[in-house]
Amino acid sequence: MARPTLHTDLCDIFGIEYPICLAGMGGINFTPPELVAAVSEAGGLGVFGATGDEPEELRKRIRRVRELTDKPFGVDLLLPVVTGSLESDGVQVQPEAIRATLKREYPRHSEFVESLIGEFGLDEHRTQRKLGGGGIALARKQVEVILEEKVPVFAAALGDPAWMVPDARDAGTKVMGLVGNVRNAARQVKAGVDVVVAQGTEAGGHTGRIATMPLVPQIVEAVKPLPVVAAGGIATGRGVAAALALGAQGVWLGTAFLTATESQIFGSQQRAVLDGRSEDFVISRSYTGKTARQHRNPIVQAWENAGLDPLPMPLQGMLMSDLSASAEKAGRHDLMFTPAGQASGLLDESRPAADIMASLVDEAVSVLDDLHSRISIS
Repeated sequence: MARPTLHTDLCDIFGIEYPICLAGMGGINFTPPELVAAVSEAGGLGVFGATGDEPEELRKRIRRVRELTDKPFGVDLLLPVVTGSLESDGVQVQPEAIRATLKREYPRHSEFVESLIGEFGLDEHRTQRKLGGGGIALARKQVEVILEEKVPVFAAALGDPAWMVPDARDAGTKVMGLVGNVRNAARQVKAGVDVVVAQGTEAGGHTGRIATMPLVPQIVEAVKPLPVVAAGGIATGRGVAAALALGAQGVWLGTAFLTATESQIFGSQQRAVLDGRSEDFVISRSYTGKTARQHRNPIVQAWENAGLDPLPMPLQGMLMSDLSASAEKAGRHDLMFTPAGQASGLLDESRPAADIMASLVDEAVSVLDDLHSRISIS
């Protein structure tokens, strides 16, 4: 049986069959090479998040994806907006110095996190996660690797990619810029990106405050003729069809693929996505310091009740790193950061990524065909 046709200009830009992109969710558990390759093999664009990767770790992940597929794929980074005080002249400070700085400058926050480790019985599993200063120095090294490896697509999930766009063009790498409002979309256009991703507040992970339905058409008008990809609250073929009707040339899906059998998130995290209702996924700054939609677990609730403003990114992530590492060691995966969107309410089973892709395409084509039979226009 012939594969259905669902083709937009985005397919030509990226060299893909279907205008469906795997959102570049951070951490290898969220977007492992097997999932990235499976989406690309099924006709979409597999993308992995690599913000925390050291350069050579990133290179290995890129090469592993290439072992699994010869189709286009991408890498997503959170480009730093500011570097903060933990990086000086591109030299990363030692983890011990970072922890000492946090305790000295933010004693109440440090004490609160210590209290959570005790409250949730993590003392005997206490462990430390590797910390780095991060910032623009690491981002530049990561981008160097991406361009050296000639990755087909780079996605800037946060920050201004203007400094790397000329080099990306020279390397043949297309650049996507993720935004949550028209103002930031204009900045991405000025930066020279090839594609703008308009992400509504329904999305999981770092997100803004404007919903997908009003956001996408605003950005389509603001950046034309650049193509726009819609994100946030899309997990079915009906959602894909709706995004195309709003003027998008494609979709950027994360939560739907957290349920894939190739995903390597922990079982309790996947169950939270499959069993959760849309209202169980809330916006909080508790884990990263930036507004992020995530499962409202006991840690998120504790921050809500504490009355402490989370620290700015990346300090909050550093502050929470040892708690998260201790929770993982203890097997308390329910206490770990689980970024997912309101589309969770649409999901109830785990399937291979290829099946998810096929369902998205089949339903989108069916819905678009059905519109012609249900609606009379003249």
